[in-house]
Amino acid sequence: MYLIHARLKAPPGGCLPSDAGRRALALSRPGERIEHATAHPNAEPDPIIGIFVVAESLLAAEALAAELCHRLLNTHAGLAGWGLRRAEAPLLASWGHGPLGPPEASSHPSDLRGE
Repeated sequence: MYLIHARLKAPPGGCLPSDAGRRALALSRPGERIEHATAHPNAEPDPIIGIFVVAESLLAAEALAAELCHRLLNTHAGLAGWGLRRAEAPLLASWGHGPLGPPEASSHPSDLRGE
């Protein structure tokens, strides 16, 4: 199973509807093996729909997520003027480093001290 982040391009003043993930999931077709989708309207720098896909490869999962997002953008009236920037697996930092770690566990080189 792959987690794919579909980064969306909002029109000026656009806000991703909170039900976008549910609507995307409802548009999945039998055999596509879309397991879950959730909207992250406040993600930076772009709103994201996180899509869990069971696929043979990462490339296949990304293509399927992109296809699902295009289907959503073409059918949901609340997403008129929106676009898909990209659909790809997110890079995640290991625990304690980067954006997923606690604030006091900086991974910035100037914060690392050898004692």
